[in-house]
Amino acid sequence: MDIEVKAPSFPESVADGSILSWHKQPGDKVAKNEVLVDVETDKVMFEVPALTTGVLKKIVAKVGDTVVSQQVLAIIDDDVEKSGEETGQVSKLDSSPGNREAKKNNLPNQNQVNVSIAPAANKLIAEHQLDSSKIIGSGKGNRILKEDVLNAMHRKDELPEVVLPVGNKLEDKVGDSLSQSVDAFREKRVPMTRLRARIAERLVEVQQNAAILTTFNEINMQPVMDLRQRYRDVFEKTHGVRLGFMSFFVKAAVDALKHFPVVNASIDGSDIVYHNYFDIGIAVSSPRGLVVPVLRSAETLKMAEIERGINDYAAKAKQSSLSLEDINGGTFTITNGGVFGSLLSTPILNPPQSAILGMHKIEQRPIVENGEIVARPMMYLALSYDHRMIDGQEAVQFLVVIKNLLEDPARMLLEV
Repeated sequence: MDIEVKAPSFPESVADGSILSWHKQPGDKVAKNEVLVDVETDKVMFEVPALTTGVLKKIVAKVGDTVVSQQVLAIIDDDVEKSGEETGQVSKLDSSPGNREAKKNNLPNQNQVNVSIAPAANKLIAEHQLDSSKIIGSGKGNRILKEDVLNAMHRKDELPEVVLPVGNKLEDKVGDSLSQSVDAFREKRVPMTRLRARIAERLVEVQQNAAILTTFNEINMQPVMDLRQRYRDVFEKTHGVRLGFMSFFVKAAVDALKHFPVVNASIDGSDIVYHNYFDIGIAVSSPRGLVVPVLRSAETLKMAEIERGINDYAAKAKQSSLSLEDINGGTFTITNGGVFGSLLSTPILNPPQSAILGMHKIEQRPIVENGEIVARPMMYLALSYDHRMIDGQEAVQFLVVIKNLLEDPARMLLEV
């Protein structure tokens, strides 16, 4: 019996999605609850599983197609006996004399049907516009693997065929052929992912609609580094999570936001909305681009809970498994360009928020302490803010509060 595979029911804030990749191809066996296809929206990615065991009979929505909630994406045949008969027919075609000869000579099987392609291989084929019928699959059932595509791209017989006229030098023609092949791979054009397109749209929107200004300060990180070094092992043993720098910054940011509520506010039309909670967004990188999951009610979290939450979000981002609940909302954002080596930058607002804190690389620099020049681990901090509602004085004082707290971290524990 044919079973329809449908797109998930998108929430109200998501109108539609795009087919990002298929993990199975027509003719492949699928198990119940096995992920078949990834559907990308402008916020998160949904994994669509198989509702039954069977054989993928047909793909209705191809990679790149736009789909809406509950749209049919594919058909699964859950009749095992029928699927077995169809598989047997494919095997007969593979065992035909012509195809046996093609396989013997390492040539593509022209009569082959429903040969599956691994997702990584399919991506390479699409990116480089290759002809899959000319690629020999080395996987089970002649499945085309990523290494098969890479081998095909570098095989001599995949270069454009050259007919050598009498009197021409062989090396010249081969050189021309190689040059043509290299030129074909010098550039490629790929469409933006929905997430990247949405990021671009929001960044342009905030640049046009907000009066963004950035103020800077620098922090001596020695006290935090000493405290972290002193309690790192016992902290990890007690809480089962490593003590990083981010929990110190989240704690300091929440304290500073309490002193300056306007930095935690947002603009709605002609109104300023003050938030009496502190949902702190933590910018993390993912294979699909920058995402900002949110630590809810960060003012109630202990440092171990903050570190654990950040680690969980980082793992989810790496696996592209963040949910809408993970990334929706937020009243203030912290981004750490220092992990990539950034010494100084001006972070851009994450609308509708009105401010964002940028951390940077810790670097030994000379400073003056008690009239003497000494080297200390210093970090530049940047606060970008919407000048329509936040005055420069408030922005500068906000950073000063964070600086004072981090240069004397005991103040955060004593709340002074």
